[in-house]
Amino acid sequence: MSETTTQPTPPVLEALQITLADHIATVRLNRPDKANAMNWAMWQEIRTAMQWVDRTPEARVVIIEGEGKHFTSGIDLGMMMGLQAQIKDDCDGRSREKLRQLVLELQDTLSSIERCRKPVLAAIHGGCVGGGVDLISCTDMRYCSLDAYFTIKEIDIGMVADVGTLQRLPKILGHQGIVREMAFTGRKVEAAEALRIGLVNQVFESREALQAGVREMAALIAAKSPLSIRGTKEMLNYSRDHSVADGLNYIATWNSAMLMSSDLMTAMMASMSKQTPQFKD
Repeated sequence: MSETTTQPTPPVLEALQITLADHIATVRLNRPDKANAMNWAMWQEIRTAMQWVDRTPEARVVIIEGEGKHFTSGIDLGMMMGLQAQIKDDCDGRSREKLRQLVLELQDTLSSIERCRKPVLAAIHGGCVGGGVDLISCTDMRYCSLDAYFTIKEIDIGMVADVGTLQRLPKILGHQGIVREMAFTGRKVEAAEALRIGLVNQVFESREALQAGVREMAALIAAKSPLSIRGTKEMLNYSRDHSVADGLNYIATWNSAMLMSSDLMTAMMASMSKQTPQFKD
């Protein structure tokens, strides 16, 4: 999959690190000394990273992982403590309006993962706490190492999870009782249970095996027709939130516009000649 052409240069960020190789973009949470706590810079940069991936043709698939001991410990408590100053206003109504806009801003950051046209795979090790669960709920597939655990921690700091977990996780697990138990108790869900309830696709013995396994899966996706992959994600997200009839109508319209692509002919010719197809980004 390697190419001799010059690769696009990812943006240099403060709380994230982005790399691109063999059509696979890796977005790494990069505050290991703070257990990758999600500070204001990280929230903003997640959206920057996903927008960069979305508009970079050479990036066909994304892996999100964490540097250090944990995937993420969730929202940075220092950021939480500073919210009062951000929303301060002499008018109580305006102060609360600012708080609502701030929550919507954080929601939009994580929704940028879902909006990204490229598949996003989460590689989770160690703790995935609070906002981390909100984050992985936006990804297309989730994989973890044996040491991983997940907790909807917001209940233990006296708040309601408000940036996506309670909206997305029931649709991922398909089991209201499990989601409610996690949200009401804040208990840890270990890797084996996460696999059993459908929170993750696969559990790997070690972090090294996790990284290798997820990269292998990403490479399989990157080898497919990029146009078809982008359309498939669009259809899956749309169908999740609409009726079967709406979904069928949308795919009919989509394929009437996208089906007759060069990728279709490339794939068919490669299949007949038993060769590996090479697609345009």
